[in-house]
Amino acid sequence: MTIPANDAGHGAMPGFPTLYIDADACPVKDEAFRVAERHGLPVVVVANAWLAGVPRVPWIRQVTVGNAPDAADDWIAAEAKSGDIVVTADIPLAARCVKAGAVALAPNGRAFTAESIGMDLALRNLMTELRSADPLAQATGGGPKPFSAKDRSAFLQALHEAVLRLKRQA
Repeated sequence: MTIPANDAGHGAMPGFPTLYIDADACPVKDEAFRVAERHGLPVVVVANAWLAGVPRVPWIRQVTVGNAPDAADDWIAAEAKSGDIVVTADIPLAARCVKAGAVALAPNGRAFTAESIGMDLALRNLMTELRSADPLAQATGGGPKPFSAKDRSAFLQALHEAVLRLKRQA
């Protein structure tokens, strides 16, 4: 059952972070579920459509937001607060979450921080401009490097450490 966006709620226990997953193209959902279960965290999986592979357990809520551009990003940015964790590869979403005080992690474990997010956005924008200015680059693609076992391991470690740090701060 899909939880309507306005009913998704915030963390189950005061002082515990809620883990938000920008789920449409997230390669580490299962890893995030394992870490959340180990630490007793509520999880909110946000996607444009229902995801069949999400476990149906009380501590995981699935929110479908429709196909409007950036609908999932807008929903997560409106909900994520200081002390929460957001898993996303979307740099503009990460910037909004960091500004709200949330911890933002990329699927490869890289943390987006207040110190790094400006450069991350600038580099993203530069690369977008370069690709749009070069028709050959558009035709040949490129894209991100393949996701590896090392990336998966780095994500697990980064998420575990972020949860421990937030629990100590609570």
